[in-house]
Amino acid sequence: MKPLEYYIYNIPVFVYGSRPPEIDIPDFCTSIEEMLPRGVLRNIDICYIMESPILNGRTATYSDGAIYIDIEEPTNEDLIESFVHEVAHAAEQTYAQFIYDDRLIIEFKGKRRKLFHLLSAEGFNQMSLRMYDFSEYNKKFDDFLANTVGYPTLLSLTMGLFCSPYGATSIQEYFANGFEKYFTESPEYVKNISPILYKKIEEIINDNET
Repeated sequence: MKPLEYYIYNIPVFVYGSRPPEIDIPDFCTSIEEMLPRGVLRNIDICYIMESPILNGRTATYSDGAIYIDIEEPTNEDLIESFVHEVAHAAEQTYAQFIYDDRLIIEFKGKRRKLFHLLSAEGFNQMSLRMYDFSEYNKKFDDFLANTVGYPTLLSLTMGLFCSPYGATSIQEYFANGFEKYFTESPEYVKNISPILYKKIEEIINDNET
């Protein structure tokens, strides 16, 4: 099947297969151009909106210069959030050493420790404090948050602590989630919750504007 072809700046967006009627790809592309400065897309070569085994059950992923987004994303807002989130992961290629320095790790681990006490008070004692202090992705911890605690409960407990519950998963998702909310919610929202993360995002933007 020949894909439909669109563009975000000069980045091709290929759409394979039928999509929900609420999806408007030209509007999605325009919204991204209005939202993101061209420079932060420096590591994006192409975007695919399609069914793909590379997604492995996820709604979106970044791999080797390409963003893949599930064709079944229900709304343009979901498409936009997924795209912006993966742009953040692409930025790690250039800025990983700058992003994940001691300042951000301390901010993230401090929030994780608060989360430990919040969840312990609610009876979720299945994970040791040591696990909360581990900042990299851990599938066991991810499953604990998603399936034992559940995101509705996590949302109510982490309001004002993380930009959204998924940001508690790992330090990489903490950055990507904050980056996403900076553009789709507001910079002030991120600044109030995660001031060090906010400064990182601001500096990355400024670097791409000079």
